[in-house]
Amino acid sequence: MRIGELARRTGVSERSLRYYETQGLLTAERTPGGQRNYGDWAVDRVIRIQALYAAGLHSRKIAQLLPCMRDADGGPSASATPRLVADLTTERDRIDRMITDLIRSREVLDEAIATASGASAPTSPLPAR
Repeated sequence: MRIGELARRTGVSERSLRYYETQGLLTAERTPGGQRNYGDWAVDRVIRIQALYAAGLHSRKIAQLLPCMRDADGGPSASATPRLVADLTTERDRIDRMITDLIRSREVLDEAIATASGASAPTSPLPAR
């Protein structure tokens, strides 16, 4: 599929897809005319890249991580290095802290809403890790 189709199927701009390619996150075959041509696997790869960006990882870390993950095409998955596992654990812990902070913020808002409306504040447990 061409870059425009990949952009439509993933909701990611063509500019972002070109950036992913320059960062080594995505590869494309080239037609004799120089146009990018992606396999169907690229849809899952782009969705995975977007999820990792949303989790707060930067492109260098994503480039290290992607070879350790399997795409829907069933391509080979390299073993993660101990350093990468440690880095990813650190990232997960950072996300856990952000979730905890967001839950606390929501609880403060719930209390303010309840006080302002005269209702009791709802309780929400912390998510399981």
